[in-house]
Amino acid sequence: MSLSTITALSPLDGRYASKLAALRPIMSEHGYMHRRVQVEVAWFIALSDAGFAEFKPLTTGARAYLLGLIKNFSEADATAIKEIEKTTNHDVKAVEYWIKSKFEARPELEKASEFVHFACTSEDINNTSHALQLRSGRDQVILPGLDRIVLKLREMAHAYADVPMLSRTHGQTASPTTVGKEMANVVMRLQTACERVAAVKIMGKMNGAVGNYNAHLSAWPDFDWEAFSKKVIETPEPLGLGLTFQPYSIQIEPHDYMAELFDAVARANTILIDLSRDIWGYVSLGYFKQRLKAGEIGSSTMPHKVNPIDFENAEGNLGLANALLKHLSEKLPISRWQRDLTDSTVLRNMGVALGYAALAYASLLTGLNKLELNEENLADDLDAAWEVLAEPIQTVMRRFGVQGAYEKLKEVTRGKTVTAEALHGLIHSLEIPQAEKDRLLAMTPGSYVGKAAELARRV
Repeated sequence: MSLSTITALSPLDGRYASKLAALRPIMSEHGYMHRRVQVEVAWFIALSDAGFAEFKPLTTGARAYLLGLIKNFSEADATAIKEIEKTTNHDVKAVEYWIKSKFEARPELEKASEFVHFACTSEDINNTSHALQLRSGRDQVILPGLDRIVLKLREMAHAYADVPMLSRTHGQTASPTTVGKEMANVVMRLQTACERVAAVKIMGKMNGAVGNYNAHLSAWPDFDWEAFSKKVIETPEPLGLGLTFQPYSIQIEPHDYMAELFDAVARANTILIDLSRDIWGYVSLGYFKQRLKAGEIGSSTMPHKVNPIDFENAEGNLGLANALLKHLSEKLPISRWQRDLTDSTVLRNMGVALGYAALAYASLLTGLNKLELNEENLADDLDAAWEVLAEPIQTVMRRFGVQGAYEKLKEVTRGKTVTAEALHGLIHSLEIPQAEKDRLLAMTPGSYVGKAAELARRV
């Protein structure tokens, strides 16, 4: 059976393949190979500038050619590396051999070919390549996906700032809010989560087989290899990697920053699971309608249905993303002694975890863009919930020292159908200033929203 979107084992590369086009060049094996080539070339060029008599600085033409290997890296190049790997059975060595093969008929580079992968362990290349992948995946896909949701929610917060909505706590009617304020709540939470995702320092190490520069110092004992490594890692692209230097490690970079990043993304996802469930509920209550799409079917037997499928899709994929992100954050910082190989296969699934997240963000945004407010249903719901005004009435009573204010309101509202007339009768009987009675009599469930509108507008 040939591999296609129909035969793919993962829905990310099957049913949802078209929705993940932006992530695939970054987090796929092709993306991994591309970053390995980038790291090897950056290290090689830096070695030529280190001042070693045995490796003179490369000419401008040679540098341009090497940087072109990175810039023009293609699917055909990745396939060629895979062919070499069939012989080496070692993926990093295959990259090294592929780079050396590109030196043929170029005497300057052929002469210096043994400085490709010089003094490096495979993990020097792998950890920095993973770091480059994660930085690009975060900055080009994950954060933009979250930002688009923030922008949409902020737009909704402002547009619906003044639209009153009945709250529900424990599933029961509660003090009213506005639709915009509920969107604003999520905006603030999500902005904070995004800041934490963006703040994670993406780290890399290039310090040899067990982190001590053993091989490096065997070649040039008096050279400051730690400073050199730091420079390569922290110098901006394309001549460096633009990462944060990790000074202490075993054979592998400790992956603590990865755990921090994955936990931060998972926290953002958890906020979006909460949002997806709430919007699903509001659609069920009729607070929102969903714009119809021509030809779309909601049920195979019930033609009237317009299901909130985008929010259900988002919730399901956010759950899958978080399950993987949790495993990545718990497993990756653990390695037996100076290294074991359990991280290697797990790391290859980073793209799967981020893929489910990116897919969820797209589904959620699609769903949000389909929503239309049903102000009539919102108003009807409020008009049937006069009991929520028991709170302001008893609060004003307490202000003026009316004894047993809470208990009196509890007696006339708890477990009963409360009408405007019943509340107004109670208000007329109160021994409070007439101006306060008039203010309470003018209040409706739809007007009792506190600072909700102001809070929504300023988000």
